[in-house]
Amino acid sequence: MIELREKYKKYQKVEHTFEPVYDENSKVLILGSFPSVKSREQNFYYGHPRNRFWQVISSLTETELPTTIEEKKEMLLKNNIAIWDVIKSCVIKGSSDSSIKNVVVNDIAEVVKNSKIDRIFANGDKSFKLYKKYCSYVGIEIEKLPSTSPANAAFSVERLVEEWKIIK
Repeated sequence: MIELREKYKKYQKVEHTFEPVYDENSKVLILGSFPSVKSREQNFYYGHPRNRFWQVISSLTETELPTTIEEKKEMLLKNNIAIWDVIKSCVIKGSSDSSIKNVVVNDIAEVVKNSKIDRIFANGDKSFKLYKKYCSYVGIEIEKLPSTSPANAAFSVERLVEEWKIIK
């Protein structure tokens, strides 16, 4: 019993606390799984300093690398890109996608309904699988992209940019 308690001690139930970034002109939706600890601390997406998401999007949109939340939102919206996460709440250990349990999903259809989104991309395998499992009702097939997470060390920024070109 004590071993079991120790195993699950670092798990916690966490709620997604920030809104999706999109507007009525958004055409592409990029979905993550759930915010990392660093992102939750900053209250915004892809907050880990080694996550390459902002570098990749900046390169694809040919814009200067944004540093503030407002600059990041502006870059996305100016390029008709929306971002959100599949998971609204879950039990998770730190930032580990593989530890995610008891998933409650966000209402992805609401964002699609209030925009021009016709293409959805997953930032990595976990968001891809979660969308396929829980969100097929949305009616748009999801395409999987390699994760921009620092855990995906097999992909350099240059290789990520090459793979992510399909969002444009």
